[in-house]
Amino acid sequence: MLLQIAQPLPPALLAECQAMAVQDALFSPGKATAGWHARERKHNLQARGEPAVQGLLARVAEALAAHPLIRSAARPRSVVRLLLSRYETGMAYGNHVDDALMDGQRTDLSFTLFLSGPQDYAGGRLVIDEPAGERAFAMQSGDMLLYPSTSLHRVEPVTQGRRLVIVGWIRSQVRSAEAREILFDLDRVIAALRSNGDAGESLELLLKTRSNLLRLWAED
Repeated sequence: MLLQIAQPLPPALLAECQAMAVQDALFSPGKATAGWHARERKHNLQARGEPAVQGLLARVAEALAAHPLIRSAARPRSVVRLLLSRYETGMAYGNHVDDALMDGQRTDLSFTLFLSGPQDYAGGRLVIDEPAGERAFAMQSGDMLLYPSTSLHRVEPVTQGRRLVIVGWIRSQVRSAEAREILFDLDRVIAALRSNGDAGESLELLLKTRSNLLRLWAED
């Protein structure tokens, strides 16, 4: 399941991320954080792990993990890692699959939080390979794409301007992507019934079903 999420960060926090993303002195080649195979395909810049960077990314992780839509779709147990990345003109990231384990944790979902919008650069689309074909994304500044870490994906070459993003990975309480989607659909139906003021037997049965599926599928 791919999910486009509009503006998951508070505006002030987003502005801080955008300001840090243009500080040239913080960045170095991104190959160092890629696996052995992806390293040859990765041509971008990433902010080094300086205290100011880590502090800001920790606040981003906290905000994302608390976002209602992300909580429903991802069931996050932890935000495994965040990287502040830049793609200058000519930079790209070829086809790759994200590492299955990072910092000793399984990666179930990946995300890209767009700090710059499509008007700020040309090319640089995030392309994800799905069974029905490839899908390309260049989202508005502040928007986020959540997608399975099992996906083959790439960033096409930036031909003009500068592409600024935060990328990250989530370990879910629910390992199965199919199970997460079922729970997400149940959440949507429950929310719709509650918004219509329906507190009847149907809602109670759905709440029971969701709770029992979580007991069946969730990992401690």
